[in-house]
Amino acid sequence: MSKWEENVRKVIPYTPGEQPAEKNVIKLNTNENPYPPSPMVSVSDIEIEELRKYPDPAASVLVRAIADYHNVKAENIFVGVGSDDVIAMAFMTFFNSEKPILFPDITYSFYPVWAEMLGIPYETKPLDEAFRIIVEDYKTPNGGIIFPNPNAPTGVLLAADDVEAIVKANPDSVVIIDEAYIDFGGESVLPLIDRYDNLLVIRTFSKSRSMAGMRIGYAAGCKKLISYMNDVKYSYNSYTMNVPSIIWGTKSIKDDEYFRDITGRIIKTREWFREELISFGFTVLPSAANFLFAAHEEIPAERIMELAKDSGIYFRHFGGERIGNYLRITIGTDEDMHKVADFLRHILMRSK
Repeated sequence: MSKWEENVRKVIPYTPGEQPAEKNVIKLNTNENPYPPSPMVSVSDIEIEELRKYPDPAASVLVRAIADYHNVKAENIFVGVGSDDVIAMAFMTFFNSEKPILFPDITYSFYPVWAEMLGIPYETKPLDEAFRIIVEDYKTPNGGIIFPNPNAPTGVLLAADDVEAIVKANPDSVVIIDEAYIDFGGESVLPLIDRYDNLLVIRTFSKSRSMAGMRIGYAAGCKKLISYMNDVKYSYNSYTMNVPSIIWGTKSIKDDEYFRDITGRIIKTREWFREELISFGFTVLPSAANFLFAAHEEIPAERIMELAKDSGIYFRHFGGERIGNYLRITIGTDEDMHKVADFLRHILMRSK
């Protein structure tokens, strides 16, 4: 080892889903929306001349549009480069206690990465046998709490009343609810930010608004929480949002009719495909997200992954003792999911 390597911060990085180089594949491994963004999002909105200048560091137009959409004030909204950027800012801002932060043992795998990188002590709380969060586990002393709702990669939803019970039981720490998938069937707790000054709700345009490529995320919380996050942001990187993201994000959130149509389509396809998987002998968790978490009783997940990839179909597989035989399958278009159903039917028949 070189001498300078002694001073390198060494972490085990987050592993994102594979981005296949070939075209004409069915890509169901990164929870992207299969439909295009709102038709209100147009290249003609961008003045190329404007790109030579720095963007508004406060992203004021986008912040106001998001605030109006949720019937809150602009001072209640923080924006960043995707929800990952927003969550990282929240970790840096609020998780500075000597007590450990808490999150589930099966959850978004970026949480332990950020905790390790930033030197934040943490404890994981096991999900129950049905992969549900146990509310009582989050009523112990802690330096903060974070979990996705619906959870990832399971898709299992925690009822809004149970989320509120956790927030209410922890007035001395910040509770972050990562609502990346809430638009696909859950009840948001964002309206509770007026009631609890320790609640931060994080959302994204990547899933339900079909804008993963633009990297737009935001947080909603009381004025004081948002002010503290902005202090960290302006001490770290003032210009986090680029001009196209600000313009197109504003256009997108104003097209509520299109947004509801697209999420409704995905929900309908999800429920149909879930029944198909069950009929094929899969165990499928109930999902309120734009994906399903499924395990077959006979064919190992890694074998299905291998066969699927050979057929130009990409799923996501996670290791671990409890979920090692599960696949996470993003919901694509009806056409895509019918092809996937045909593929699964074929390999299952061949295995008998």
